[in-house]
Amino acid sequence: MAEIVLNVEVREQTGTGGARATRRSGMVPGVLYGGAKDPVAIAVKSNEFRKALYTGKLLGHLVTLKYGKETQPVIAKAVDMHPVTDEPWHFDLYRVDEHQQIKIDVNVHFSNEEASPGLKRGGALGVTLHSVTVSCHADSIPEEIVVDLTGLEIGDTVRVSDLKLPAKVEAAIDGDLVVASISAPKTGLEEETAEGAEGEGEA
Repeated sequence: MAEIVLNVEVREQTGTGGARATRRSGMVPGVLYGGAKDPVAIAVKSNEFRKALYTGKLLGHLVTLKYGKETQPVIAKAVDMHPVTDEPWHFDLYRVDEHQQIKIDVNVHFSNEEASPGLKRGGALGVTLHSVTVSCHADSIPEEIVVDLTGLEIGDTVRVSDLKLPAKVEAAIDGDLVVASISAPKTGLEEETAEGAEGEGEA
C-alpha cells in the first residue's frame, strides 16, 4: 500500500462558504472524485496535510485515504496553494484500484553532469521536457525518471525512447519527443552579436 495515509472527514457544507468554514476550523477542504461513485466533499487537518505534502510523495502518487475504519487507494491529482500565505488551500483526490493501469506525469531529473564530455567542454544542457507521461499500475508509479548524462557529447539528444524506465512502466507519449539536448557553447562573436541585437532593440 501507499506510504502516506490521509485521515479525512466528510464535509457537510459545500461551496465557497463551506470551504471557508472548513479552513476556519483548521482543515484543508478537498474533493474525492473518480470511480463509479459520486464526488464527495472531504477535509484533512491542516497540519497533517502539510506534513504529507512536504514529504514530496503526495502529489501524483498513490495515497491511502482513511475514513473511520475504511481505507481507499487514491491519487492526489491537484493541490492549490494560497497565493499570499503559500498554505494548502484545496486538493483533489481520485479513486483508483492499486493495480489499475493509469497515465500520470512523472518528473525528469538529470544525473552525472560531471561525466558528460560535452558539458565539460562548455556545452549547455537544454531541457525540453521536465516531466514525462507514463502508463503503469497505480502502485508502481516511479518517484522520478532519471536521465544519465554520462558520455553525452555536444550535439547529442535524449529522446523519450532513450529513457530507461522501470519494469512495467511505459512512456505514454511519442518516443521521438526530445527530452533534453546538449548544445554548443556560444562563441565570443555570437555573444557580441546577441548583445548588439539587444542594444539595437532597446534603441
